[in-house]
Amino acid sequence: MQRTLVIIKPDGVQRALTGKILARFEERGFKIVALKIVSVDTDLAEAHYAVHKGKFFYQGLVDYITSSPVVVLVLEGHEAIGAVRKMVGATRPWEAEAGTIRGDMALMGLRNLIHASDAPETAASEIALWFKPEELVEYTRELDKWINE
Repeated sequence: MQRTLVIIKPDGVQRALTGKILARFEERGFKIVALKIVSVDTDLAEAHYAVHKGKFFYQGLVDYITSSPVVVLVLEGHEAIGAVRKMVGATRPWEAEAGTIRGDMALMGLRNLIHASDAPETAASEIALWFKPEELVEYTRELDKWINE
């Protein structure tokens, strides 16, 4: 099983889409193993977007994610990283296919509703940045045998 970090960004929270987005992941069969709402401070934003430091859009990313609370979660499931990224859709909402979260609910560039880790190494570092180990909950669901076996 893989774990991946997902952030429902300020526009997703402000547009009251959190429940719809979470439902899509649960309907697919992913297990939520951590979940919280966070007011992101500048230090956390800069750490999350460190890979983009020095790029022309970096400050816009930091300003945006600190502008309103976000919902941060860790999903667990078979090939979670790739499957979640497919569900999320292309970064530019106008390029995202219908049926993806961005393709169905987003329209503008930075206002693309959601972040999802892009690789196992990224997922591990992002999860560690946003969650303490004790915030990740291990549990079994009865339905897991119907999804994962």
